[in-house]
Amino acid sequence: MRTTLYRADTRGHANHGWLNSYHSFSFASYYDPKRMGFGVLRVLNDDEVSAGMGFNTHGHSNMEIISIPLEGDLEHKDDMGNTTVIRNGDIQVMSAGTGVKHSEYNHSKDSTVKFLQIWVVPKKLNVEPRYDQITLNEDDLKNQLFQIVSPNEDDNGVWIHQDAWFHLGSFDTVMDLDYKLKNSSNGVYAFLLEGSCSVDGEKLAKRDAISIEKTEVLNFKMDMGSKLLLMEVPLAN
Repeated sequence: MRTTLYRADTRGHANHGWLNSYHSFSFASYYDPKRMGFGVLRVLNDDEVSAGMGFNTHGHSNMEIISIPLEGDLEHKDDMGNTTVIRNGDIQVMSAGTGVKHSEYNHSKDSTVKFLQIWVVPKKLNVEPRYDQITLNEDDLKNQLFQIVSPNEDDNGVWIHQDAWFHLGSFDTVMDLDYKLKNSSNGVYAFLLEGSCSVDGEKLAKRDAISIEKTEVLNFKMDMGSKLLLMEVPLAN
C-alpha cells in the first residue's frame, strides 16, 4: 500500500470576496506540480459563495462535473434547458462532453452557499452533454459509506462516463469499517468533511485528505460526528 496525506491547511486558497475557495489540486491561479490531480480525479474545490453571487455563464467540454452542496442552495442554469436548485442532500452531475454552457449562483439573498465542485476526466470523449441530479435519503448515509456516483446507470447515485465510484457517509457513533475497492488497480482519495477518523492507522482531521494506491481493502475507524467522502478512481485513463 502507498499513501499520501494532505493536510487541510496545505490546500491552495483563493479569496475573491464573493468566492472563498480551497483547491485540493492545481486550479486557476493555484499551481503545484505535485498536485495536478489523482488519477482521473482532476479538481476538488471546496467553495463558499456569498449571498446572491455566483459563476456567470461559462463553458466546459469533455469533463464529468459533480457538485455536492454542503450548506445552502445553489441555482443551476445551462444551455440544455435545465434550471434547477440543488440543496444539501442533493448530488448534481453534468457530463460536459461535446460542450455545455452553464451558470451556478447562490440561490439565497442573505446566506452563504457551500459546496464541493469535483471534476473527473471521462473515459470517452465528445459524448452528448447530459445533466442529472438526485436527492439522497439521509438515513442511507447514516453510519455507512453509501454509493453516490458510479459508472452504471442503474446503480445507486448518479452515473458518469468513467469507471469511478464515490461513497459518502455520516457517522453519529464510533465505527470500524472496511472498504473493498471495485477495481484493485484503482486508487482511493478520501476527503474528511467533518470530525475525525483514521485510515489504516493514519489520523485525519476536518478537511484533511489521504490518497491510497496499491491495495484492495481499506480500513476506516470513524469517530462520532465524522463525515467522509470517498472517491475510487482509475489511476490512468
